[in-house]
Amino acid sequence: MASLPISFLLTLCLFVIPSLSSDSDPLQDFCVGDLKASPSINGFPCKSSVSAADFFFSGLAVPLNTSNRNGVAVAAANVLTFPGLNTLGLSMNNVEFAPGGVNPPHSHPRATEAGVVIEGSVFVGFLTTNNTLFSKVIHAGEMFVVPRGLVHFQWNVGKGKARLITSFNSQLPGSAVLPTTLFGSMPEIPNAVLTKTFRTDDATVNNLKSKFAV
Repeated sequence: MASLPISFLLTLCLFVIPSLSSDSDPLQDFCVGDLKASPSINGFPCKSSVSAADFFFSGLAVPLNTSNRNGVAVAAANVLTFPGLNTLGLSMNNVEFAPGGVNPPHSHPRATEAGVVIEGSVFVGFLTTNNTLFSKVIHAGEMFVVPRGLVHFQWNVGKGKARLITSFNSQLPGSAVLPTTLFGSMPEIPNAVLTKTFRTDDATVNNLKSKFAV
């Protein structure tokens, strides 16, 4: 078998190596995002003048209101709320749960998620692309990881409230929440698609859409 040309192997490496990370590597010490400017392909243009305040954020310390249908609330520290993260390839969330609260099945298309339980007991699970569920109840001080793009959820199974701090290897990981995506999209997904997909009828689909209407 003939060996591959060195030039081909070098070209292959140039394409493969960048794919191992999430966001692109920064080319300077920092680039505090100018949110008033139009976004570039990857992030925001840099502010022309920065101060110490650009590198600190207190938004994860604010108590959250979990009195909603899912019993969960999220405070995000990403480039849109904390512009100092611009080009740095990371972000964090504070996630708080009422007793029995559920962070519904969702995915982050641009990031792997790692999290630690700060308070309570949380049932954490994710699904692989061959429909295998990996799950466990974890407690304060314990950690979990969800590979990039996989569907996952969290459920407060303790008697009191629960809290997670999660981190992502993207300044803006994105979140596709399955129930809202499928039944609350605008424009709507045609009923014919959903009835066929879920093997149900129009009445059931319309009922679900009414629960997730914007």
